[in-house]
Amino acid sequence: YSFMWSLYESVYHGQRRFIQVFFRIGMLSGGHSCYRRNGGAKMKHFWKKTSHIAGTILVILAVFLALVLFGARLLGLRPFTVLSGSMGPEYPVGSLIYVRKAEPESIQAGDVITFVLNEELMAATHRVIAVDAENQCFYTKGDANEAADGAPVHFKNLIGRPIVVIPYLGYAVNFIQRPPGLYISIAITVSAVVLSFFPRGRAISSKKEGAAGDAAPDIRR
Repeated sequence: YSFMWSLYESVYHGQRRFIQVFFRIGMLSGGHSCYRRNGGAKMKHFWKKTSHIAGTILVILAVFLALVLFGARLLGLRPFTVLSGSMGPEYPVGSLIYVRKAEPESIQAGDVITFVLNEELMAATHRVIAVDAENQCFYTKGDANEAADGAPVHFKNLIGRPIVVIPYLGYAVNFIQRPPGLYISIAITVSAVVLSFFPRGRAISSKKEGAAGDAAPDIRR
């Protein structure tokens, strides 16, 4: 928990710093004239509030995706994205499913299982229509398919049984797990963490002014 909290604080402060830098650049490039025309105090409050909201949203998204992808693994669940409509409408395209490991002996006809489909280690989720215990294999079929799958599923290729389905969330997870979404998420995370180590310029300048005032007070007689 201490590690997760430290990571949360690092990402939180880094993303806030990232947003603040972004909006300051916007003020220098185009917003500075508007800043002068409409009043410094109002615009300063607007940019500060907007950067805080944007930073908070980014933190919530980062923590949520971290829990979705990695937190579930701590509970023994593996996330998969539904990429075809063979199991619709119960498992619509774009859904995120969480699969829990199961023993082949516990699987019965009518159960939905996730299994390794081919030598490329692609996974599929279909319903079991028959169990051949003697040859140690399952016969499966997609709910939306007219015919059963052409090849049986060997017991050793069983991944588990899906227990949670979240519609549409698989699109986002699939995006950040592959380029260019992977590169974008890495860039944002790294930028947030790096910027979290930079002190705020205003705090530094205030400290310097305070130190200078203490060192050389203005004495008038």
